[in-house]
Amino acid sequence: MDGGKAPAHRKATRGDWLAAALDTLVREGVEQVKILPLSERLGVSRSSFYWYFESRGALLDALITHWNQTNTGVIAEHCERPAQAITAAVMNLFRAFVGRDGFDHRLDFALREWARRDPEVRRVVDAADAARLRAVRGMFLRHGAAEPEADIRARILYFQQIGYYALELNETLEERLARVAAYVEGFTGQAAAAEDIAAFKAEMRAREAGEVG
Repeated sequence: MDGGKAPAHRKATRGDWLAAALDTLVREGVEQVKILPLSERLGVSRSSFYWYFESRGALLDALITHWNQTNTGVIAEHCERPAQAITAAVMNLFRAFVGRDGFDHRLDFALREWARRDPEVRRVVDAADAARLRAVRGMFLRHGAAEPEADIRARILYFQQIGYYALELNETLEERLARVAAYVEGFTGQAAAAEDIAAFKAEMRAREAGEVG
């Protein structure tokens, strides 16, 4: 999300309005997601907003939909990816949190902050967390875990990942990669194949370098 203004001569699309609103939500909070400041930022008339949205409320609904389709959707999609073992499946889930098109933790916590003051948004966030947990639990079940074990391991894995960002640890990539094998074993109770760990590390380094998305 780019914090700069759009050129004044360019017509703003629905995507432009949404991107500007998402950036404002993340940087300043939902209270600052307002039509007039967004129009000034985009360099277009306020009236052009209504080509795409009936009201500010409709824009806020679109923000929630976007968040749910991306952040919740990316977790579910990665949990469903084929894997030969649960250790490889967990590394697939790790991939959801890395890359330009992956999980956006800043947006996730902007929604959670919004939910603190809006009961309706709180219900949406709670439903998303439940859906994410179902996806992670389903991943463990497909790889042979019994229901109680799958539930607990899903909770440990998901809550740890969300908590990691909440603590703003800011570890370097190499610090995180040094712990990958131990994380995988801790989350699954199984040691990952050395070649899977090596491939995962190589992929993460390539993403960091911008060689892959």
